Amino acid sequence: MNRVYVCSCFGITDKQVKEHAAAGACTPRQIASATKAGTDCGSCVRTIQGLLGRGACPRRELLEKGDGAAVLAAGSRLAPAVTAAAAAVVTAGPGSGPALAEAA
Repeated sequence: MNRVYVCSCFGITDKQVKEHAAAGACTPRQIASATKAGTDCGSCVRTIQGLLGRGACPRRELLEKGDGAAVLAAGSRLAPAVTAAAAAVVTAGPGSGPALAEAA
């Protein structure tokens, strides 16, 4: 199997980024919280953005519908930092960027 490294600083592969995205990490910041990718030299952030694409974010859609409990339930599969970020948004409400920044 051929590994394609997205972040050489922390040894994060495209497969790992895609797995976290499938589990609900929708932004490079959430990927960074889960894997540290993009937090050292930063050269991989654009690649991470490309892997995430502009598709739908299941967690964001649930938040917009007001279903915070479903977001937290889905977040239990993610890394603790990503789950904490989701909890901060649920607590503060959708569109509360500063709460997400503080949690991440």
